[in-house]
Amino acid sequence: MRTTLLAATLVAAMPGMTLQVVAWQGTARAQTAPAPRASQTISDGVVRLGFLLDMSGPYADVTGPGSAAAARMAVEDFGGTVLGAPVEVVVADHQNKPDIAATTARAWFDTGGVDAILDVAASATALAAADIAKAKNKVIVFNGPGAVRLTNEACSPVSVHWAYDTYALANSTAQATVKAGGDSWFFVTADYAFGHDLERDAGAVVKANGGTVRGAVRVPLNTADFSSYLLQAQGSGAKVVGLANAGADTTNAIKQAAEFGLTQGGQKLAGLLVYISDVHSLGLKATQGMLLTEGFYWDLNDETRAWSKRYFDRVGKMPNMSQAGVYSTVMHYLKAVRKAGTDETAPVMQAMRDMPVDDFYARGGRIREDGRMVHDMYLFEVKTPEESKGPWDLYKRVATVPGDKAFQPLSASRCPLVKK
Repeated sequence: MRTTLLAATLVAAMPGMTLQVVAWQGTARAQTAPAPRASQTISDGVVRLGFLLDMSGPYADVTGPGSAAAARMAVEDFGGTVLGAPVEVVVADHQNKPDIAATTARAWFDTGGVDAILDVAASATALAAADIAKAKNKVIVFNGPGAVRLTNEACSPVSVHWAYDTYALANSTAQATVKAGGDSWFFVTADYAFGHDLERDAGAVVKANGGTVRGAVRVPLNTADFSSYLLQAQGSGAKVVGLANAGADTTNAIKQAAEFGLTQGGQKLAGLLVYISDVHSLGLKATQGMLLTEGFYWDLNDETRAWSKRYFDRVGKMPNMSQAGVYSTVMHYLKAVRKAGTDETAPVMQAMRDMPVDDFYARGGRIREDGRMVHDMYLFEVKTPEESKGPWDLYKRVATVPGDKAFQPLSASRCPLVKK
């Protein structure tokens, strides 16, 4: 297997602004897909897969280059072509700005020949790109963002939410924390769609299990100084400080909470979206005993270990659930194109819904009518330094949450596509 770097070009994204887009194509010595039949059509002779990621901002470590690498691994493993056409990966940095995400998605679909966008990092940018995909009738899949509204008010016939969402995180982590005695909460919340949804969903779970919410504070994205927000959390007297944020915002909040002595004073931190890279960066001393929910862990079984080792050899770190989800998404999409015999949106989406997701990421996963890919989630507890046997041996599994219990039931859906 070999890969070829095609181009790195500067594309005008908006007046007075440029956007770096990198295109990459995988080729293989051996063709694994069947020879194309006359009825099989690829729109312009190339299947182009777009990824709108945070390549340099607060979510770069949990999406960014790692997600791009996972996408390229999937293309290589698929054989580099589908229906006789080469597969190309196109990556852009949206800088966490919804207008850039929307403009780039529109340009990709209108003139860039992109057939599908298979991830958009962060919820606000994902919602913006989702509107464009719906208008252009193009497939769009989400692994990095968590806002549950992507399968509720913002659902569409062409969108799929793959890795996790705020409902699943809250349903597992918040419920377990309340049952362990953490029955009063104060939220430190990222001030955009994802944070708002996560606070709302976690707060509902806390109250449903007999707990109380003593307050919340909204924090701008990419905040460096959490002191004033943590003081409000400290002053609330809540047993649990729920961190409804992600990426660098989460790690900064946890570091500064330790400096302020929150945990020493008896309060507990609940990281509602904590990635393995966050725990690795912070260290077990700072994170030991923390409960968290993920849809994937590299050390779950032989299959996850084998794939994760290959990923580690390429990237230099273990994958998180969003990055592993990108690989799963790309493989599923390419299988759907092969089954449909075309890259046209409607038959590809139908094939994606008809086929189960059955790989190292999800066993028996399925895409519902609201676009939710339903699969098992896992409640983990962070190990103590004494329990860990190596740099990435960080979690012990507390519970497996079946997909139909982890995610919002269709009976509660606000998606207009769902038949009540």
